[in-house]
Amino acid sequence: MMCARFAGAETLVVDHAKNPGEKIRISGGGRCNFTNMYAEANNYLSANPHFCKSALARYSQWDFIELVGQHGIDWHEKTLGQLFCDGSAKQIVSMLVKELEKAGATLWLQTSVVSVSHDGAGYVLVLERDGKRQTVTCSNLVLATGGKSIPKMGATGLAYDLARQFGLRVLDTRAGLVPFTFPEDRFKPLAGTALPVQLSNARASFDEALLFTHRGLSGPSVLQLSSYWQDGEEICVNLIPEMDLFNKLRTQRQLGGGHDLKTELARHLPGRLVDFLAPELRLKGRLADHSDAALQGLCDQLSHWTLTPGGTEGYRTAEVTLGGIDTDELSSKTMEAKAMPGLYAIGEAVDVTGWLGGFNFQWAWSSAHAAGTAIAARK
Repeated sequence: MMCARFAGAETLVVDHAKNPGEKIRISGGGRCNFTNMYAEANNYLSANPHFCKSALARYSQWDFIELVGQHGIDWHEKTLGQLFCDGSAKQIVSMLVKELEKAGATLWLQTSVVSVSHDGAGYVLVLERDGKRQTVTCSNLVLATGGKSIPKMGATGLAYDLARQFGLRVLDTRAGLVPFTFPEDRFKPLAGTALPVQLSNARASFDEALLFTHRGLSGPSVLQLSSYWQDGEEICVNLIPEMDLFNKLRTQRQLGGGHDLKTELARHLPGRLVDFLAPELRLKGRLADHSDAALQGLCDQLSHWTLTPGGTEGYRTAEVTLGGIDTDELSSKTMEAKAMPGLYAIGEAVDVTGWLGGFNFQWAWSSAHAAGTAIAARK
């Protein structure tokens, strides 16, 4: 829809869903985290980290914020530059539909793609709509079908299949921004417990909340790190970031050494977590029974709790798909395939994946602008 806004009249948007922008509608808890105030290239993962710079610079978060303002949509910053609608995500969908119609473009819902080919002069699409098949021809074809994340919303690998059909290389894909799972429901006793942590591996580190679930670990820090995680790799959890727990415990020992160690730890960490860790960390006895070296050793363990996830929840709950159409195949200025004139790929279908917090929506808007304006310039 955003691409059609810029491409203008004689643009047809084909969507198999009953309603437009379904992933927008469910995003951000129904309020749509539509961009991030701090969006820039270093918030994105790609085999070519420089590819996204051009599109992001030419249509930035401030451009989209201006558009939101023009439609009278009130918004607020939640945390870390994340912008949400005060009302509903449906306001963003409505805005995009209005902009599409204003540009003279057309939207066909509940329309499926039967086949796509190229006859030497242009692209030929066989579509099925209202139980009938019809053929549509076009000079420009934009792949904007996203990735494989959340298949229950209708997500498929269609963009990858079409890209391969026309000779474009597609990089391996995997689930991103997704919870970790652990064998034997390891953290089931802690389900629902959350706390701020520093979560890291060899390539990245995030200081945000962690949530224990019946299946494993979730929360912002986990979703962020999952995009940098490889199967079988350890992760490190710092349960006491920016907390001088050693001196707190030592001070309390001086004030009341008879206090139980677990009871004192529960003043600084969730009680259920302390109980869970007690056997592993040998948390027993009074504070007075623990020397400075013992307390320091305990703090070191709490700040370097190493875990090895068994895997992730996969595309079923992933917010994005990592990998996709190789950026080497595309122009960073127009998003057009270098070897296939008139074929464009934008958004999540491309090997550009943003962090959690509105970055992926901004890439959608920016890459859509790049392709849409390029198409309009040809008319």
